[in-house]
Amino acid sequence: MAVEVKIPTLGESVTEATIGEWLKKPGDPVKLDEPVASLETDKVAVEVPSPVAGVMGEQRVQVGDTVAVGAVIATIEDAQAAGETTQVAERQQAQPADQAPPAPAPASGPAPAPAPADDTDHTTTLSPAVRRAVLEHGVDPTQIKGTGKDGRLTKEDVLAAAKAKEAAPAPSTSEAAPPPSPAPAAKGERREERVRMTRLRQTIARRLKGAQEEAALLTTFNDCDMSAVIEARDAYKELFAKKHGIKLGFMSFFAKAACLALKDVPSVNARIEGDEIVYHQYVDISVAVSAPNGLVVPVVRDADAMSFAEIEQAIAAFGQKAKDGTLTMQDMAGGTFTISNGGVFGSLMSTPIVNPPQSAVLGLHRIEDRPVARDGQVVIRPMMYLALTYDHRLIDGREAVTALKIIKEAIEDPMRMLIDL
Repeated sequence: MAVEVKIPTLGESVTEATIGEWLKKPGDPVKLDEPVASLETDKVAVEVPSPVAGVMGEQRVQVGDTVAVGAVIATIEDAQAAGETTQVAERQQAQPADQAPPAPAPASGPAPAPAPADDTDHTTTLSPAVRRAVLEHGVDPTQIKGTGKDGRLTKEDVLAAAKAKEAAPAPSTSEAAPPPSPAPAAKGERREERVRMTRLRQTIARRLKGAQEEAALLTTFNDCDMSAVIEARDAYKELFAKKHGIKLGFMSFFAKAACLALKDVPSVNARIEGDEIVYHQYVDISVAVSAPNGLVVPVVRDADAMSFAEIEQAIAAFGQKAKDGTLTMQDMAGGTFTISNGGVFGSLMSTPIVNPPQSAVLGLHRIEDRPVARDGQVVIRPMMYLALTYDHRLIDGREAVTALKIIKEAIEDPMRMLIDL
């Protein structure tokens, strides 16, 4: 008896997804809750688990097809079929040599070399996280023996292979064969490559363009002296890491400073809904994180009630999940204000775009030593440009400038964050 595999509920407002990859082929044994397909949604990549143990049956949709929540995408044959398949394979392996079918007579000419024995299944499909690790570390998945279910590769297998590859001594010049040179492009040839946009990238494009068309976006700038935060971080980073098991970064300082500003200027933490303004009495900060498939914004909830350590731990956990491709819909639902740190990529200044339905986003940039005037003297200070993009339909210029000034003052004098000034 066949059991249908259906698209599970993917989260609020998500009604469809795209088949990104089949993780099982027809005829493959499948265990209960083992992933059989990978889906791409508007926000994250998710895997579809098998509802029963058995054998992979018919695949009713193809890679790239768009399917609705609840749609049947495949079938799983009953577990008895899986048992019979395993028994047949075991009987074939246990068959004595004298019962084996006779080998065909060799044809004239040199016999072909026997294929080398290899326990690795070269047709095994890689999960999204494993595929990203393979591309990142540049290893050959066909040369790695998997330790996961049914011999599937895991991310740990790839990392171990990459580490072994780095530790292996490089072959001598005399022994190493020169790599094959790529075919030279014809003179004047102009090459192009077309790659279909993922659903995540399509959604990012649609939402950002929609924000520009619907909201009245304006950006205000300020610069910030990072000396005090850098000194505090250098003074306490070792004790902080020892006590909390996480590094003390700059993001927690900016998150706490933003909480001060949002409480003093409530409109920056609000949103427009129809002809009403919704003021949030809490602060859920969306932190822009770069993932392999695009920018994602997981939410640090109740950041105003969290400690520096709790904020750093939450951000680090989201960063790892984004890298592994394991962020969930719940991780990115909601958010009342966004912080985007382009400085980690070297950006000096930018105008970030608001993440709807939010009304403001804070852009951080690289820290750069610049000459500034202090007490009538020109001195060198580690400076950062801050940018606050806001929806002018809701937030007046005075409110936006005031909020950014509060953030600047809190960073330049971190004591303000402790005594709520």
